Amino acid sequence: MQEVEGVLNGTLDYSKLKGHTGPLVYPAVIHITLLILVLRIYERTRKVPPFVLILVFSTSYRIHSIFVLRLFNDPIAMLFLFASINVFLDQKWYLGSILFSIAVSIKMNILLFAPAVLIAYITNLGLFQTLIQLSICAFIQLILGLPFLITNPIAYIKGAFNLVRIFEFKWTVNWRFLSEDLFVSPYFHITLLSLHILILIHFAPKWITYFRSYKKLKNVHKTYKSLFMKTNINISTASQLFILPMFAANFIGLIFSRSLHYQFYVWYYHTLPYIAWSCDYNTTTRLVILGLIELCWNVYPSTVYSSLCLHVCHLVLLYGLNIHVSKTLKTS
Repeated sequence: MQEVEGVLNGTLDYSKLKGHTGPLVYPAVIHITLLILVLRIYERTRKVPPFVLILVFSTSYRIHSIFVLRLFNDPIAMLFLFASINVFLDQKWYLGSILFSIAVSIKMNILLFAPAVLIAYITNLGLFQTLIQLSICAFIQLILGLPFLITNPIAYIKGAFNLVRIFEFKWTVNWRFLSEDLFVSPYFHITLLSLHILILIHFAPKWITYFRSYKKLKNVHKTYKSLFMKTNINISTASQLFILPMFAANFIGLIFSRSLHYQFYVWYYHTLPYIAWSCDYNTTTRLVILGLIELCWNVYPSTVYSSLCLHVCHLVLLYGLNIHVSKTLKTS
C-alpha cells in the first residue's frame, strides 16, 4: 500500500518506491470474485467432487488471512490469471492474452504458467497468431510500465523484472531444512532452475498432445453444436485437457522455487484440488495430502519438518501427475 501511495503522490522512479508490509482490510469482493472464477473452471472440468471444493476453499486459515488481513498483490494477480484462463476456455484468445499480461504486470509468478500458455497458443492458433498474442502481452507490459520507463527505465527494468533477487531465509516456507549459506548460494539457485527446466521438458510433449486433443474436441463440439443447437453437450473432457497443463506448469514452478513465502500459498492453493484429483490416488490419500500441505503453510515460523513435509507432498503429487498423464496418453 505504501508503494501505491508513492505512485499516487507522483513518485515514478521505481528505485524510490519502497514500503513495509502492513495490516489493511482487504475488500471481500476480490476474494469472492476469484472464487467465482475458480469455481467456473472446476464446473467446466467436472474433475473434483463439489464437497471437496466446499471443504478446501472454506477452511484455509492461511488463505483467508492473505485476503482479509493484508493487502498483498498476489491474490489480485491470481484473480486476473483465473480470469484469463476462463476466457481462454471461451476461445477469446485476445482478451485472454490481455488479462494474462495484466496478471504478469501485477506479480511475476504468473510467468510460471507461461510454458503451458505458449504451448496452448502454438497448438491452437499456429505460429503467426502466437506471435500476435505474444505481441499483445508485450504491448500491455509496455503501456503499463511506460510512466516508469520514461522516468527511469533502468531502475524499472531492474526492479520490476528482478530475476536474481535474494530472498530472506527467515521467511522461507519450503527450504527451512537447508543452511542459510546454501539457501542464498547461486549454485543452489542454478540447480533449481536446471531441474525446473528439465521437468518442463519432460512434460512438454505430453502437454502438446493434450492441447492438440483439446483443439480437436473443441472443433468437434463446435460442429456438433451447429447441427444440434438445442442439445446440451458435455465438454468437460476438453476443458480438462486444457486445464491440467496450465495448473501443472505452475505447480512444477512452485516445487523448484528458490523460496516460498507465506503469501505465495495463493499462487497454487486453488489449483491443488485439481492437481490432487488428477493423480490416481484414492480420495482419502488426496485429502490427507491437501491437509498436510495446509498444515505446512500454517506452521509459523516454518520448521525443518514442515518444510520437508511440504516437499514430500509436492513430490508425491508430481509423481502422481506423471503417472496419470502417461497412462492417459497410452490409452488414448
